[in-house]
Amino acid sequence: MAKVTIKSITGSETEKIDLPELFNTGYRPDLIKRAVLSDESKSRQPQGRYPLAGRLTAATSEGPGRGISLVPRTHAKGTHHSSRGAVIPSTRGGRLAHPPKVEKDYVERINKKEYAYALKSAVSATGNEEVVRTRGHRVDEGIDFPIIVEDKFTEIGKTKEMVQVLTNLGVGSDLERTKKREMRSGKGKVRGRKYRQKIGPLVVIADDCLAERAARNIPGVEVVKVKDLKITQLAPGSLAGRVTIWTESAFKQLEEWR
Repeated sequence: MAKVTIKSITGSETEKIDLPELFNTGYRPDLIKRAVLSDESKSRQPQGRYPLAGRLTAATSEGPGRGISLVPRTHAKGTHHSSRGAVIPSTRGGRLAHPPKVEKDYVERINKKEYAYALKSAVSATGNEEVVRTRGHRVDEGIDFPIIVEDKFTEIGKTKEMVQVLTNLGVGSDLERTKKREMRSGKGKVRGRKYRQKIGPLVVIADDCLAERAARNIPGVEVVKVKDLKITQLAPGSLAGRVTIWTESAFKQLEEWR
């Protein structure tokens, strides 16, 4: 059975443990993409229109025999002369021909076994250096994948110390990559998402700890408990291979995955 190295918070090797069978799962980017799109579709907010939108006006048709079209029209106040068209889709302020409806089902479904395999495949991809580097992450040469750190990591309570430890583990260059924010083009700037932030390392822990608070102010870094791990975190944008740092306790919990 393959062995994997556990590192200390200083970056030195401490011991070797067996690699869980989970990391022998085949890499299936097609299933991973389907699973990510399925999760993202479940968070989509239903969009619809008020059923009477465009109809709330006193407009009537003049009827045949007047030499004008049968389009419903409003009337000038105090007269019987025709004014502008209303109500129908081809008129200004009229109803929409085919408006979106809130009852539409946007969820993209995937079989349970396929989703479970996709999640395992995404976890396995964190141990593949080629996949991680192909995704665009910058990590030091010569480090072992997957990246595992001793449980003393969870006792870090300061952001400055957390940055130093992540640098010791070989992802300092990736932290530099995620520092820069880019302004979004177009109307997205006025919709609560003015800046685009690059995705950085994912830290997986076993239980609540100080490391969560220490890492939350580092741009691009995300901390999650292994029981709450989602495929959208392992493969943002449906691209697997996010550089992931496992604590020793969290990594051992992967042995229970089937």
